[in-house]
Amino acid sequence: MNKEGTWRIVLNSRITRWFLHMILTHKLTLLIVILVGLSACQPAQNPPTDISDSTSEANNNKFADRVLTNGTVITVEADLPEVQAIALKDGRILALGSGDSILAYIGPDTDVIDLDGRVAMPGFIEGHGHFISLGQALMMLDLVPTRSFEDIVDMVAEAAATAQPGEWIIGRGWHQERWGDSEETLYDGLPHHRQLSAVSPNNPVFLVHASGHGVYANEMALKLGGIDKNTADTEGGTIVRDENGDATGYLRQAASNSVRQVLMDTQNSLSEETLQAQFERQVELAGEEALRHGVTSFHDMGTNFASIDRLIKLADEGRLPIRLHMAVRFETNEDMRNRLDDYRMIGRGDGFLTIRALKRNIDGALGTHGAWMLDPYTDKPETSGLPQASMESLRETAQVAFDKGFQLNTHAIGDRGNREVMDLYESFANIDPDQDLRWRIEHAQTLHPDEVSRFAQLGVIASMQGVHATSDGPWVPVRLGEERSKQRAYVWRALLDEGAIICNGTDVPVESISALDSYVASVTRRMANGEQFFPEQSMGRMEALYSYTMGCAKAVFDEDELGSLRVGKRADIVVLNANPLTVSEADLSALEVQMTLVDGEVRYQAN
Repeated sequence: MNKEGTWRIVLNSRITRWFLHMILTHKLTLLIVILVGLSACQPAQNPPTDISDSTSEANNNKFADRVLTNGTVITVEADLPEVQAIALKDGRILALGSGDSILAYIGPDTDVIDLDGRVAMPGFIEGHGHFISLGQALMMLDLVPTRSFEDIVDMVAEAAATAQPGEWIIGRGWHQERWGDSEETLYDGLPHHRQLSAVSPNNPVFLVHASGHGVYANEMALKLGGIDKNTADTEGGTIVRDENGDATGYLRQAASNSVRQVLMDTQNSLSEETLQAQFERQVELAGEEALRHGVTSFHDMGTNFASIDRLIKLADEGRLPIRLHMAVRFETNEDMRNRLDDYRMIGRGDGFLTIRALKRNIDGALGTHGAWMLDPYTDKPETSGLPQASMESLRETAQVAFDKGFQLNTHAIGDRGNREVMDLYESFANIDPDQDLRWRIEHAQTLHPDEVSRFAQLGVIASMQGVHATSDGPWVPVRLGEERSKQRAYVWRALLDEGAIICNGTDVPVESISALDSYVASVTRRMANGEQFFPEQSMGRMEALYSYTMGCAKAVFDEDELGSLRVGKRADIVVLNANPLTVSEADLSALEVQMTLVDGEVRYQAN
């Protein structure tokens, strides 16, 4: 049988169709009894009410649209954790059980997918990412593979050779900790922009750090942003300078805002038709990338009302490729208070668009020394981080969220940032202790031990990214020191032992959207160098799987619709080549997504 044949049983023989029809109606009741008696597995959940119905039309209503059989189905449900087959109808789960018990749901028009020993499980839920930014990243320079500043210069030079004068060259994904030694003079770990500016004299260059919390700009971009020797640092940002006081090109956090604004103004000057076409292409590309990695739902960490309007249009037209839970961001507290009532929506577009969260940042990233720490950085003792919002402003946002029935998702990476946010959340939880707020802390990367138990006590969701620990692990002790890293960095085990809910993710495009990479990192905490990053804080395999399914479903109040395979839930499913719960640790890295279904429809299939 060829490869395609191992995946599908095509019921196109008239004899086969007739035989199955007779079995499933009223002619061969005895044969059905024999088949059921031979079954060694559990019966199907939700069996047909009367498989001897006298009318063909009634029988057809009981048949599944699609059946996945002859494999392992991980349900993430405690009462029926594993079955062998699953029947889908009208975008939802019709039944689960043994292969024999699901035969009753196969009709003449049912599409039967032979798993051939493979594993089906709930679709991955990306718990923290940037969907539109993912689409944008796929349309710009990908700097993630770069391993030196010279690599970046070469990529920009190539782009500048074909760019029109004045055209922006944009990239994302560089990280100075991935670069080797350099003979150049470094300023805060980076070379001066001169070499970059020399290859792009006629084009502004805007290169975003992997964390999203820093930018490297060339001379032309700095001039457009009004940054020179006399420009003062803005609150929450630093213009890195050389010994003469000139900007080196590295803009930490909020210092990039002036250049970013010029870039946005240029983008917004395009025609509405062009902007809409760009947006739709970004959604398309991001959707393709998500489905390729088995992601069927996505918690987006925020965009403005204008972009949300575009998403609403696509949702109403049935053109969103995966389910989006969007947070509102980049709007003033006043505008949100005045407009949020018009934007609160749950499951719009047949469950593809939900908006009931707000997103704010309290601090920056560890990689750029921007995370707000209780104590100074070990490798930069003159700073404890760069807060990105005043507590007064964040409290105003929290009040808006509380009054409007929205979740508040706050980015906090440093232990000081997490403490400040937790104190704020507790003050609102005390207003009505019975209200299920499910407010979230995004990242929660470094936690003082005193904060760990507060997550479960206050019902705060720990929205964390497993892959960050293994990606950042090689240099985290440089920033924090060995002991602080051990006690406070990425403490998944400590949170789980206290009963906290962890919602896993990747922070894409900061990292690849690969849910499997983040799953493996959560289980092994093994870094690229082969060493483990404080493995005592690892998750168990089922815990990690739960964090990527039910944990994230609960993080957006969607546990009745998503996150597990149960009769009546939405049929969002990923098929893997092997069982993530049982393969050896050595084989975890060989796990692959081979099929992705959304609403019971195959949206991705590996070649």
